[in-house]
Amino acid sequence: MSDAALRPGATVSLEARALRGGLLLAFAVLLAGLVLPLGTLLLRAFQDAQGSFVGLSNFAEYATTPSLRQAAWNSVWTAALTTMLVVPLAFGFAYALTRSCIPAKGFFRAVMLLPVLAPSLLPALALIYLFGNQGMLRDLLFGNSIYGPIGIVVAQVFYCFPHAALILVVALSTADARLYEAATVLRAGHFRIFGTVTLPLARYGLVSASVVVFTLVVTDFGIPKVIGGQFPVLATDVYKQVVGLQNFNMGAVVGLVLLLPALLAFAADRWANRQRSGLISGRAVPYVPQPRRARDLPLLGLCVLVAVALVGLVAVAGWGSLVTFWPYNLSLTLRNYDFDQFDTAGWSALWNSVRIAAAAAICGTALIFTTAWLLERGTPGSALASAVRFIAGVPLAVPGLVLGLAFILFFNHPSNPLGFLYGTLAILVLNGVVHFYTVMHLTAVTAIRQLDPEFESVGASLKVPAVVTFRRVTVPICLPAILDIAVYAFVNVMTTVSAVIFLYGPDTKPASVAVVHMDEAGQSSAAAAMAVTILAITASVKLLQLATGGLVARATQGWRQR
Repeated sequence: MSDAALRPGATVSLEARALRGGLLLAFAVLLAGLVLPLGTLLLRAFQDAQGSFVGLSNFAEYATTPSLRQAAWNSVWTAALTTMLVVPLAFGFAYALTRSCIPAKGFFRAVMLLPVLAPSLLPALALIYLFGNQGMLRDLLFGNSIYGPIGIVVAQVFYCFPHAALILVVALSTADARLYEAATVLRAGHFRIFGTVTLPLARYGLVSASVVVFTLVVTDFGIPKVIGGQFPVLATDVYKQVVGLQNFNMGAVVGLVLLLPALLAFAADRWANRQRSGLISGRAVPYVPQPRRARDLPLLGLCVLVAVALVGLVAVAGWGSLVTFWPYNLSLTLRNYDFDQFDTAGWSALWNSVRIAAAAAICGTALIFTTAWLLERGTPGSALASAVRFIAGVPLAVPGLVLGLAFILFFNHPSNPLGFLYGTLAILVLNGVVHFYTVMHLTAVTAIRQLDPEFESVGASLKVPAVVTFRRVTVPICLPAILDIAVYAFVNVMTTVSAVIFLYGPDTKPASVAVVHMDEAGQSSAAAAMAVTILAITASVKLLQLATGGLVARATQGWRQR
């Protein structure tokens, strides 16, 4: 909307209608991209193949099918085991970054993010090169197979580690130094201080990290698909019911079962966040660690070991992408990067992913940031704002595989007027935006709440329309947060597998799905090459963000001074 349309002489009702129209647009996107698809998924779980209502018969069939019950139990116990391995390891790593004086903290922080920048299939492929039937280190498994729960758990530890570590870094960064000073004055030892001060302050961060890891493992599709072998889990069961058996009703039932642990984890995470919000007072003093060799050297050793493991798996995947024909011809070649020879989509799959991720980053960031501003500063008290605010928190509890299944049931329905989107890039963009909506929304809300409300008050006193103030003041000052949102959207949409496995068409296959198909066809080196290429693209975008971060920060500071 132009400045002329909202000049000081324009009516207040025109501005109010513009703000309400923006909120209605956000509501419509969330309605079409989340509420209606999930409603369709819920409805299909109570229908038969002809669309007749059958009550709980589908759920009864699920409960009486041993293989389906076994898949649910396998998902739960592998997720629990992975959580027990990842959270202590991530806590030690985060403790080293925040409560010690080890060198090279910036390097360790960068290495920690490697799994975030790669598709979840990359560690699974690397483990196959190391411990598969022809793997270089297969003897270390003492006759056990990497295909199954061992491979799933080890790959998930790699994949989930940064998510837990990031949460725990934040939890450990908010300590109040006065508590440690008081404990020292009382002559408490280091272990006693750790047990009575550090752990209690970080307990809610530990809960959040555990919840996130458990949910990621239960809902991930890529790792069990590549390295799970004949070991069934819920995520692969959904895929088998929908793609293999074309049983959409039972697929909907399994999808709802898959949704249950995510909802429980979501509720526990919300509880932890509410409890954590009151731990630090406004008079808290930041904790600054002092050098202590007895603590710093072991923590440095831990960080080195973790970094070697993370970089090592990526390096193995990179080496595997250059092998001519593994395991029989280990000479190096770039032929595996000629994707047209190994997949029908070829290089166009990679180009599709870049376009989808870029569109999700641009359109999603614009929609989400504008919506967050409307909720906080536009029309925060309206019933429509309350509805949008509630729906915006729901995607965090919806696994990507469930959302993808809900999309196929909703958009592929014959009576749906939005059916023309199915099989296009647009539906993949919409899915990506909705899937990661909550995290981006919370980032935008946090940035907007940090702004002084006086900006709007001064604009209103000068009769400057709120939309003009938003465009000229709010957006420039919040540029760092906007850039974070855009990069987050690009990276996650580029690497996701679960959310898009049901939605691509012949001409819209994403690169992450191409990795799955190459691996299924036995082209493991080409699959590794595609995964490494995805990692290179996302890492380049992240490096570009870091390189331009200083310029954006200086520009933002200039706007604040103006």
